[in-house]
Amino acid sequence: MTRRRLRGRLTPYWLALPGWLWLLIFFVIPTLVMLSLSTQSGSIETGFRQTFDVANYSQTWSQFHVQFIRSIVYGLIATVLCLTIGYPVAYWIAFRGGARKSSLLFLILLPFFVSFVIRTQSWNFILADNGLLLTPLKSGHLVPQDFHILATSTAVVGGLAYNFLPFMILPVYVALERIDPALLEASADLYASRTAAFLRVVFPLSLPGVFAGVLLTFVPAASDYVNASILGGAKTTMIGNIIQTEYFTNLEYNKAAALSFILMAALLIGVFAYARALGTEDVFEVAAG
Repeated sequence: MTRRRLRGRLTPYWLALPGWLWLLIFFVIPTLVMLSLSTQSGSIETGFRQTFDVANYSQTWSQFHVQFIRSIVYGLIATVLCLTIGYPVAYWIAFRGGARKSSLLFLILLPFFVSFVIRTQSWNFILADNGLLLTPLKSGHLVPQDFHILATSTAVVGGLAYNFLPFMILPVYVALERIDPALLEASADLYASRTAAFLRVVFPLSLPGVFAGVLLTFVPAASDYVNASILGGAKTTMIGNIIQTEYFTNLEYNKAAALSFILMAALLIGVFAYARALGTEDVFEVAAG
């Protein structure tokens, strides 16, 4: 009997063991290796050795702080755009989609069947100076002949918002879908207007989806480098581009690791500050309820 109880208590841990091993092998160990590498000195020719050189952090920050700030700003703007566009879309599908909800969600996910790079490269052709968008506008003298969109902040932020928009729509839709329609009927019975019902009932209950959507959008958008490489220029370089260059081109592995940890720390601080400002406990209580 005792052995059976012990086996029953250990069963959940055995079931979770593959997941923990996966995190240990592919997340914890690589993170510790990168942390060690970020404080090493040397070069690819002479080899890297552990000297606990924390100056790598201050040097890389002083050298690339502009790209750090730019990445955070681009990520925030793209996240706000995704929330502004994605929330109404998710709301319409959840409350007006009817029997077509699955088809509409499929259309939102359809671009994911194409490579991230190819989707971004397609915007390069569309927004080119002689592309599908600007050619008719210039021919009709609606914009100056020297007008361009590529290699600007607008192109990079637009690419980020386009690529990560589904990451905002889906969690918001899931939160809205869980709202009981009887609550809206009750608010109408209490003479609440549609605006009041949305502000007092719908939006507070959808906060778990907004919380998840903002995180899923902001974190990858701020660390992205594909959009800045394809749609941007020298003045729109993001920190992801710097890390890629330091690692694969300059072979400065210690500096690349230090940059990665600074970016990770900045994102974690932003996430915790956002969670505290939004009220994490209230959000998770609503999500659990």
